[in-house]
Amino acid sequence: MHTLSDIHLQFANAFRDARIRPAAYLLSKKLEEGHICVPVDSVLTEDLPFEKRWLPEPAEQPDMVGTPGGESKPFIRDGNLIYFQRYHHYESQIISHVVARATSSLRLLPERMAALEKHHTLVTNLVATYPLDGLLPEEQCDWQLVACLQALLSDFSIITGGPGTGKTTTLAKLLRILYAINPDTSVALAAPTGKASMRMHESLQNSAAAFPEMQPVFDKLKPSTLHSLLGYRPNSIHFKYNRKNTLPFSWVVVDEASMIDVPMFAKLLDALHPETRIILLGDKDQLASVEAGSLLGDLCSVIPNLNGMEPARRDWINSFLPDPQRQIPETGIAANTPWLSNHILQLKLSHRFKKRGAIGNLAGIIIRGETAALSPMLTDAEAGELHFDNVYNQSVLETFCKGYADYIQEPDIKKALEKLNNLRVLVAVREGENGLYTVNRQIERFLRQELLLKPDREFYPNRPVMVTRNNYELNLFNGDVGILRPDVQGNLRAWFTDSNGELRSILPAYLSDAETVFAMTIHKSQGSEFDKVMVILPEGTDNPLLTRELLYTAVTRAKKSVSIQATAETLLHTVSRSVKRISGITQRINQINLTIS
Repeated sequence: MHTLSDIHLQFANAFRDARIRPAAYLLSKKLEEGHICVPVDSVLTEDLPFEKRWLPEPAEQPDMVGTPGGESKPFIRDGNLIYFQRYHHYESQIISHVVARATSSLRLLPERMAALEKHHTLVTNLVATYPLDGLLPEEQCDWQLVACLQALLSDFSIITGGPGTGKTTTLAKLLRILYAINPDTSVALAAPTGKASMRMHESLQNSAAAFPEMQPVFDKLKPSTLHSLLGYRPNSIHFKYNRKNTLPFSWVVVDEASMIDVPMFAKLLDALHPETRIILLGDKDQLASVEAGSLLGDLCSVIPNLNGMEPARRDWINSFLPDPQRQIPETGIAANTPWLSNHILQLKLSHRFKKRGAIGNLAGIIIRGETAALSPMLTDAEAGELHFDNVYNQSVLETFCKGYADYIQEPDIKKALEKLNNLRVLVAVREGENGLYTVNRQIERFLRQELLLKPDREFYPNRPVMVTRNNYELNLFNGDVGILRPDVQGNLRAWFTDSNGELRSILPAYLSDAETVFAMTIHKSQGSEFDKVMVILPEGTDNPLLTRELLYTAVTRAKKSVSIQATAETLLHTVSRSVKRISGITQRINQINLTIS
């Protein structure tokens, strides 16, 4: 039932022209759900609180509806899609920048190939050395080095892949080659959240062990949030860096790109100098951004066969891979390759989830929507890695949460923070019996019964907290996790680690935007990884949040074990549903013809 509390109805009724109200209502509602636009036909088929429906014909469009490239109006009709003008502008900006960079890549391709050929020995020495036994041909190929070469030929690149496929290792190899070609190049590293930028820094530092000569360079590369990179301005949607004041870098690399919404990506591209090159790293199968759009997935979906390339490009790349088994296989040759193919590459082999490993197997089943393969696993999970509890047994949660004793009993604050991040409970929703607030209270009660905590006030010792909003004055960012501990004078403080892994603390009173984090939402877990994960889904099948992308994201946060509390009905329903956000990016890019070589 539609009521006066329906904000979308109030928005639609604000327009005097009744013909536009159904489209205005539907656009407002769908934007809140993450969609960028709506098909014209949906104005007739969706459940809308209007007796009369308007199906706009181009010759009969109301004055408020414009066309691409025409006069600026509140709504834009582009083919069979209707947009708010602002979001059509953002989408158009993105497509324009991608096309411009693909075009410049073609123009500079011979020069860049020659530069790489001068460093043939260096590139060849970066070939992977992992054992090939038991791997499929597409897993044997050294896609990491292929991705490096593709990105070094391009002004715009996407390197996608699941957890453990080596996206950061690929970046480390790419930087090794890049700085050999041009020691004076300037690189900016960024991620959508503070937590993700910190993880990017940690991963790159871990990769530095293989490149000791690059340690000074890696030490200077300090990942930031996208807001910090662009120059955040309080109470403004605009940034310091923009089309008129571009970023002073030769390269920009963005990790966890699946989390970027359409407005942010449009502003990022707008802030790049025409000669600045950009690389997006991320998992196309993960949850899309909380805000509107599913940018990474949309761009990757333009290519029906990822990693397919024309024979000449394949042969040139294979010349850097002396071992035939590690070369791009025959299946990597594609006819009529879309022009965006040379700018997107998918890493295939997960080094975290070994072949036939229970977690990796489950993740694959989930993202492919294979409910038939999932059903027998619910009663026959592999001990030690997977556990399914379809009756929400309280003892299962309590047994898992005994692991929190490790950080509580650790006297060293820095080590305690590390141990806190060894495990995490992940939930799908905030409210309800299986929601964030209830589960956090349950865990607090259990740890109090175990005499591990004394949660008798808002700020109590060993309370784990997560920042929920960026605070630039305190240098704290959405997703940062800390614990409350007394300092040497006995004053309770909130302790965090910075991007260099060093401790810093603030008074708890400054934590106006923070919440307890024994449990966290799956959305907030993006960019994090834990040894052990427990996933709790709400009962039933009527929650629109329950999709395979949500469950895949939760399961792939774990490195060693996953426990899932959900009914079999809920799990099978979740795996059967996929996020389908509407945008025009794929359709509009497919209408563009560029000659590739």
